Order: sequence, then C-alpha cells, then structure tokens
Amino acid sequence: MTIAGPLLARLRALIVMALLVVVMSGSAFAQKLNPDGSPNPEASALHEQTLLKMFPRAEGRIDIPDTRAAVLIQPMGRTWDYFHEVLLHWGAAIVILGTIVLLALAYFVMGRLRIEGGRSGLKIVRFKTIERFSHWLTAVSFVILGLTGLNVTFGKLLLLPVIGPQAFSDVSQIAKYVHNFVSFAFVVGLILIAVIFIKDNFPAKVDIEWVKKGGGFIKSKHAPAGKFNLGEKAVFWLSLAAGVAVSVSGYLLLFPFSATNIAGMQLAQAVHAVVAVFFVALILAHIYIGTLGMEGAFEAMGTGEVDLNWAKEHHDQWLAQQLAKNSPIQPTATPAE
Repeated sequence: MTIAGPLLARLRALIVMALLVVVMSGSAFAQKLNPDGSPNPEASALHEQTLLKMFPRAEGRIDIPDTRAAVLIQPMGRTWDYFHEVLLHWGAAIVILGTIVLLALAYFVMGRLRIEGGRSGLKIVRFKTIERFSHWLTAVSFVILGLTGLNVTFGKLLLLPVIGPQAFSDVSQIAKYVHNFVSFAFVVGLILIAVIFIKDNFPAKVDIEWVKKGGGFIKSKHAPAGKFNLGEKAVFWLSLAAGVAVSVSGYLLLFPFSATNIAGMQLAQAVHAVVAVFFVALILAHIYIGTLGMEGAFEAMGTGEVDLNWAKEHHDQWLAQQLAKNSPIQPTATPAE
C-alpha cells in the first residue's frame, strides 16, 4: 500500500497534464479555423512583420560550400527592394520626363539657333573618320543600353500590360542578353573617345570668355571657343565619369559576387541605376543641341564637315588654327537648309 499510493498519485497527475495539453491544443487549433470550420491561414502565432522585426536576417541550412546562398532574408534586401520598386520609378520618371519637358520648353521659347551669317557655301573638315567612328560606336551602343536598361525599371509598369506576360518575358530575356553584350562595345567606344578627345577638353582661358559672352546663346554677343567650348567640355567629362561608373557597376552585376558580397551587389545596382538615369538626361540634352537646337551642328558628326560660317560663329579659334595649317576648304555639295 505504501508503494501503490505514490504510483497512483503520479498516474493521476500525468492524466491531468495530458488532458490539459489536449484541451489547450484543441483551443489553439480552433483559433486557426474560420467560423465555418475551414482552416484560417492568417491565424498565425506570429505575423510575418513581427517575425522580421525579431529576426531581421533569416538564414537556412545548406550543403554547398557557398554560405551566401543560405541567406533568405536580410535587412538591406528590403531597403533595396523599396529603392528599386518605388524610389527609382519616381526618381527616374521625374528626371527623364523633366529633362524632355525642359528641352521642349527651350525649343518653343528660343527656337533653333540659326547660323547668323547664313550658310557660306564652303565647308571644312571638323572630325576625321576615326573620331566619328568612336562617337557613333559609343552613341549607338548607349541608346541600345538605355532602352534595354529602362525596360528593367519601367517594363513591368508600361510594357507588360500592353503586350502580355509571355511576350514581355521573351522581350525582357532578349533585352537582357543584348544589354550585356552591347556593353562591351560601349566600353570600347568610351575608351576610344577618351584617348582621342581628351587633349582638346582641358580647361582653357577662352572658356572664361565663352561664359562671359553667354555661351553663344546671346545673339548680340560672339562667344569665342577652341575646338570644343566649355559646354561641350562639360558634357565630355560628365559622360566620361558616368560611363566609367556605369561600366564598373555594370560588370559587378554581370559577374555577380566576383569582387563583392551581397551588400556590394546591392550598392552596385543602385549606383548603376542612378548614374544611368542622369546619364540618359545628359545625353538627351546633348542630342537636342546637336540636332534640333542648333543649325549645322549635326553635320560635324554626320559628315565630318561643317559650314565655314558655322565654324566662325561657334569655334572661331579652332577655325583660325585650321586655316593657319592650310586645311582644305571645299564648296558645299548639298543645298543649304
């Protein structure tokens, strides 16, 4: 009797505990059911946001040597996602559309900058074949990179609803490969431009006078300039800096984790996107000046030759140097605009 008593007491305690566990489990299970008895997936013990606040970095277990693959969630990933899906959309739209609006306003207010003395009927070589080749190689590859890159940012918002998921998937896949491979042509063009044109783009005393005279946009004042004026020099240096930035960041993305970690990859993508947006805005202004904004400017890179009066008005010191070298002057074969 002395042994049976404690055993019975322990047995009763175990039975009571088991009943309590069953009741509590049943109560918890009931809380995860809808009123109609169906499972309620939203009735979790911890909501996702609460869990993420408690454990901002979630890692799993893997069998491969690359431990970076074990990271499932990390704080900077959510920051990057907000940047890419929200801030970049609004920022890029404001910068690019704002640039287009400003250029359109400039055209309607100022009109096209005409050759004040009219066309002379004579032309002089401004850019050699290798100079124009390097420019167009870089320019064409930049346009392709810009369009395929903008698809990454705005494709889901603008193109997907128009052509549908399957077509958008095909277009985006092709655009990705085109973007990756054309980047090599862009880098070659960028190097050629740097080597060929850098000697003519250093600051000079004439640049100060060019600014004082309004950069050629004040008709009553003549702005002197060498081969490139200060505005063109600014475009050169900004384009060169932006080109290096998008190239370095782009190749870090093209060859992931080759030289950096996850945080470095996210930073590279942010730098690549932001610089590319401002690069597009800069080139839009450059294209405007070279086409609609100024009469005779496109011919410099189109045919390599410019009208003699155009050269006198926009690059008089360069023209004087060419005439001193007895550079040939040819009659214009095409009729004036």
